[in-house]
Amino acid sequence: MTDATYGAKIQRDGKTYAIQTRIPAGVVTPAELETIARVTRDYAIPLVKITSGQRFLLIGVQEQDIAGVRKDLGALGTASITPGVRYVQSCPGISYCKNGTQDSISLAKAISDEYDGTDFPAKIKIGVSGCPRCCGESRVRDIGIMGSAKGWTVYFGGHSGFKSRQGEQVATGLTTEQALECVRSLLSYYRTHAEPKERSSRFLERAGTDWIGKIVKE
Repeated sequence: MTDATYGAKIQRDGKTYAIQTRIPAGVVTPAELETIARVTRDYAIPLVKITSGQRFLLIGVQEQDIAGVRKDLGALGTASITPGVRYVQSCPGISYCKNGTQDSISLAKAISDEYDGTDFPAKIKIGVSGCPRCCGESRVRDIGIMGSAKGWTVYFGGHSGFKSRQGEQVATGLTTEQALECVRSLLSYYRTHAEPKERSSRFLERAGTDWIGKIVKE
């Protein structure tokens, strides 16, 4: 990997790359869709895929085009490529979904904005769901936030990969500001005490859960 290709994923052919977009809360505007379409045409990118993290993945980018693609994507091309918050996904929430009980989109955007560019020992994936149906996959994310009629429930240490793990319930019945403070406390402790490349689920296996009650007040 060179400076020019850093953060782009080499593909099966060993020659082309995939580039992720930054889409906070999975919400995209018509103008942003037009930008993605234009970049895809201009650089003859053969495949655009929506990822499980609610981002666009531009697949088949030539190595010499990586810098140009990122530049032409503008803000869409600033997805985290260092260990940090990779994405904050969200369901439509109470503003749009008939089942929603909390404003998941606004909370997801607030978290995404707060931690954009912040480095962590390993990548962090966050899911925000506006009701217990958990369409934001909150229970299997490093940080999960799930809404109900009684407020927000926060989870920590979930993982949906090869060794899947449901996150530990940390607090429940929280207001939006309390949920944000809970997330800040969890991420601050993790950032300070986790080892390099140690995801939150593995961190819990090593550090246990006793520390959670000491830093989070329900």
